[in-house]
Amino acid sequence: MAVVVGLVAVIGSVGRAVPTEPIPAATAGPPGDGPVVAFYGDSYTLGTGASSPEHRWSTLVSVEHGWTEVNPSVNGLGFVNHRADVPTDLVDQVIDARPDIVIVTMGLNDNFSMPARADRIRSAITADFTRISAALPAARVIVVEPFWYTDDRPGSVQQIIDWVSAGAAAIDADYIPGASHWLDGHPEWKAGDGLHPNDEGYRVLAERMDEALRSLGF
Repeated sequence: MAVVVGLVAVIGSVGRAVPTEPIPAATAGPPGDGPVVAFYGDSYTLGTGASSPEHRWSTLVSVEHGWTEVNPSVNGLGFVNHRADVPTDLVDQVIDARPDIVIVTMGLNDNFSMPARADRIRSAITADFTRISAALPAARVIVVEPFWYTDDRPGSVQQIIDWVSAGAAAIDADYIPGASHWLDGHPEWKAGDGLHPNDEGYRVLAERMDEALRSLGF
């Protein structure tokens, strides 16, 4: 835990550092002929560390499947962390997009508020998932195990993963496990800031995500 505390003292949360790679603004990907897919995530889904937005995993996957991507993801965001800093709540933005599919990749940054805000994080997971499910009853919701950025894993990582998995089950969402390990052991897949994926890292995330999606019938 000391490693995480030290990281927070320096950068606040993943996505709040000043990276050496460009940070893309929240954007929509190129329109496809298929479903509208909304992504609810943090810097790892926004594409921070990529050389351009088209190299982030969400856009790579959307292009592969012919999806129209809606991606309002925000650096440093968690179910609780920095939530009040976003002028328009991301869940509202996802719902307003009226997507056919919602892909949730949240939870990494909430580790930096554990254990002090554990109850709030758990409640926020339940509230967000319940709101998405109720507002978008026809949408297919896919919840991804929260990403993680180092081989060292504080106990909070698994705790939040368990809450996210349980929240997905409670709304009968699809769940993709294992994503917190997808970049393990490969520092060469990180951008210059040492925190976020580079283009190669995002390509790997896209490949792993696509493999998981195909197992769900996509």
